[in-house]
Amino acid sequence: MKDIGIDVTKPEKDCEDVNCPFHGRLSVRGQIIEGVVIADKAPKTVVVMRSYLKKIQKYERYEKRQSKIHAHNPPCMDAKVGDMVKIMECRPLSKTKSFVVIEKQVS
Repeated sequence: MKDIGIDVTKPEKDCEDVNCPFHGRLSVRGQIIEGVVIADKAPKTVVVMRSYLKKIQKYERYEKRQSKIHAHNPPCMDAKVGDMVKIMECRPLSKTKSFVVIEKQVS
């Protein structure tokens, strides 16, 4: 298992996925985002919901916003619906996937 350069808990399981940052050849860089998995129906893909606040300058208040991000789910991570995950940016893996799951947080 290789070191990906950031402080996250390593997965216990092994996998043969070439697009796994720990066991394959995929390098990660850029943003790290935390969110909740809301869908896992596509093969090796999860949809992560990210909630954040945006300031409205005119009214000096904040509004809640959400975004959905598609991320690659390696077999060693095996994230399911309802899990809190940490995803990190990588090279584009498909038309919509440019993130990969790097940590499944214990809840």
